[in-house]
Amino acid sequence: MPLHRLSEPEVAALLAEFPGWTLRGDGVAIERTFEFGDFNAAFGFMTRVALYADKVDHHPEWSNVYNRVQITLTTHDAGGLSTRDAAMARAIEGML
Repeated sequence: MPLHRLSEPEVAALLAEFPGWTLRGDGVAIERTFEFGDFNAAFGFMTRVALYADKVDHHPEWSNVYNRVQITLTTHDAGGLSTRDAAMARAIEGML
């Protein structure tokens, strides 16, 4: 079954639902930087996201520097944002 790529109105609705996320300049990904009290809190968050990502087989692009975690969501197989990215963003927001 092919992945459903989000339409512009669907992307706009997702960004309205989660205003901390921004559309990357090329329009095919959303990004957010999270800041925590220290490295341990940031790593704990990354662990929760990693366990969920592995469970749903959809993995973010991310980086970590001390207490900051930068996450980019896109679906390469769909050529941009998909319903999988929307679900991942919702799950990540629920982990805060």
